Amino acid sequence: MMLKRLLFIFSILIASAVSAKPDGAYLYVLGVAQDAGYPQVGCYMAHCMPGWENPALRRGATSIALIDSVAKTKTLFEATPNLPAQLYALELEAPSEEYVLNGVFLTHAHIGHYAGLMFFGHEAMGAQRVPVYAMPRMQAYLRTNGPWRQLVEYSNIMLQPLQHNRAVALAGVSITPLLVPHRDEFSETVGYVIKGANKSALFIPDINKWSIWETDIAQIIKTVDYALLDATFYGDGELPGRDMSKVPHPLVTETMQALSELPLQERSKVWFIHMNHTNPLLNPNSEETNYVKSKGFNIAIEGARLPL
Repeated sequence: MMLKRLLFIFSILIASAVSAKPDGAYLYVLGVAQDAGYPQVGCYMAHCMPGWENPALRRGATSIALIDSVAKTKTLFEATPNLPAQLYALELEAPSEEYVLNGVFLTHAHIGHYAGLMFFGHEAMGAQRVPVYAMPRMQAYLRTNGPWRQLVEYSNIMLQPLQHNRAVALAGVSITPLLVPHRDEFSETVGYVIKGANKSALFIPDINKWSIWETDIAQIIKTVDYALLDATFYGDGELPGRDMSKVPHPLVTETMQALSELPLQERSKVWFIHMNHTNPLLNPNSEETNYVKSKGFNIAIEGARLPL
């Protein structure tokens, strides 16, 4: 009974944080799906068809924005294939006539995280000198491979260097990249710690397994107020006929088990994000969604606001 009461209280507090437009800096969720979005291209199975038939159920690839209503700045994390719609959502939340775009922070070179840079280019927005923050291998990849190289040559984007565990200060907010193990075919992979005046957030949309990271995920959660974590797959067997070890991610069930000893207040910091089209957490009415919430965890939704 006490647990249910605590969960109810936390749900009220969380709903308030998600729905209210905060003063000062806050995170704004623009997309929650895995790289290819939901429904996924070429998928006409039962779990994808609701998204094709009802546009309101579609979800963009994972992206968040850092908005500061005092400094009048906005910063994008990830440039996804859904960038046009996500920039429009950001425009509605923080209009360009009032808010300056500080830049774009990239995590790595998988399509859902950087391919949207193309929309800044000569054939699309024709943007000028948009700061794009990236780690060394990511920068080298963009500088030396078309079509991304043209963005640099035409000054559509300006590459800004990042270093592991070295903070970047932007108008009262600090952003620190943290190297994480992942399939690094073209670039290294990072997550970010984002610190505002009052609260902080951990953003790790992609990682292989928590157990092979040099950092204890349970311990780092204790040091932040929000943790937006890789939830690509809910459980084993989610990809019938495929060896899921070939696309390693921490299963949601594994993450919950790894954090099961944390008290409810710590578990409530977790927001699962980056969900594959097969992940039942994309369905707000699924048994799995209800189970995750019953354990005190949260599931990221587009339009959520998390005050910093």
